[in-house]
Amino acid sequence: MISVNDFKTGLTIEVEHDIFTVLDFQHVKPGKGAAFVRSKLKNLRNGNTVERTFRAGENVGRAHIENREMQYLYAAGDDYTFMDTETYDQISLSHEQLKWELNFLKENMNIKIMSYQGEILGINLPKSVDLKVVETDASVKGNTAQGALKNAKVETGLNVMVPLFINEGDVLSVDTDDGKYLSRASN
Repeated sequence: MISVNDFKTGLTIEVEHDIFTVLDFQHVKPGKGAAFVRSKLKNLRNGNTVERTFRAGENVGRAHIENREMQYLYAAGDDYTFMDTETYDQISLSHEQLKWELNFLKENMNIKIMSYQGEILGINLPKSVDLKVVETDASVKGNTAQGALKNAKVETGLNVMVPLFINEGDVLSVDTDDGKYLSRASN
């Protein structure tokens, strides 16, 4: 058990038989009434984000998430196969479990599979990935306003807003949290 007073961003907890990670929290001490902790939690089973208020000092279960290094091998229909890099065991995850992550997943990429008491919750991607531009809008001559952007489609099918100097074939670093362009990847 852990007290809500000890919340930290990234902490994983169990509340009412669901597994959450703490995205944000705020200790509130009103002038009148008892103190409480307002928190923003992400459900690791379904990806939903909820806001929840706890009484100060309330205890919740601590969830110990296991992260195993695995390599993405291939897709077969709606199933995506991963291999444990140490034991060579293979597991499959469904399209439903990987909706957002599929925008960044490339064959032979190493990732971490999150599990809780044997139940696979999903995958942890690196903070950014390098993806090749396969299609991009043409730059319009004279459109040089500061911060001008155009649309580019990368090898995984994700559309990214990029600066005008990006061309087809360029490799970009893309943030896996929000899918935004970070920089050109260094070769």
